[in-house]
Amino acid sequence: MSQIYLKTEDEIELLRAANLLVSATLTEIAKIVKPGVTTRELDTLAEQFIRDHGAIPTFKGFPNPMGGPFPASICTSVNDVVVHGVPSDTPLQDGDIVSVDCGTLLDGFCGDSCYTFCVGEVSDDVKQLLRTTKESLYEGIKAATVGARIGDIGSAVQTHCERAGYGVVREFVGHGIGHEMHEEPMVPNYGKRGNGKQIKNGLCIAIEPMITMGSAEIALLEDRWSVVTRDRLPAAHFEHTIAIHHGKADILSSFSAIEQVEGKLY
Repeated sequence: MSQIYLKTEDEIELLRAANLLVSATLTEIAKIVKPGVTTRELDTLAEQFIRDHGAIPTFKGFPNPMGGPFPASICTSVNDVVVHGVPSDTPLQDGDIVSVDCGTLLDGFCGDSCYTFCVGEVSDDVKQLLRTTKESLYEGIKAATVGARIGDIGSAVQTHCERAGYGVVREFVGHGIGHEMHEEPMVPNYGKRGNGKQIKNGLCIAIEPMITMGSAEIALLEDRWSVVTRDRLPAAHFEHTIAIHHGKADILSSFSAIEQVEGKLY
């Protein structure tokens, strides 16, 4: 079994810098998300911004055991695409949602965060899905305290979303993070309180609810990357990287600037 690598105070600060760069990148994307913009344009902006700040986009070239390496610097998952959407030249439409997942490598440490954006005027039921998914992320973070278990995080996310009638994707989960983008432990968005690895100071993890409006069943598209809902109903995805610091969760990424740009949409 792979070992969980607990971080020092200095390492947590390096992780914070990498994650705040991800947040700044997503804020730049927030400024241009609108009908008519292509996800390839979002990707071009993101890669340039990341490299201009002395970092490497960790998603670009990421290996896929079922196909070629990931061709872009961000994942852009539109509407019924849950995760790993590949940027394209198809323009975003009024009423779409797009989940933008972004990763950086800065000074040897990784940042990873995701935000689901509204494109133009989005329906109230889709806004409610986004609101609930984002709330569930913070419920999971609240459960991440020293002495608690990884299952407490998943239980908090699952309970909040299923209570609202939404599906919780099982096949893709959060993860540890540090020198590598994906480290131990895995952090599911479902689970039972009191189960799983015990949470300790220095644990750094990415929590990332992937929540569907309908069924949680998923399928893989022909590009071997894009994962969609089987019922083709919308899905939302929000992600923060956190460190367990002085007994509780310290959020290393940030949505505050993104939300200032986007406005109070939901």
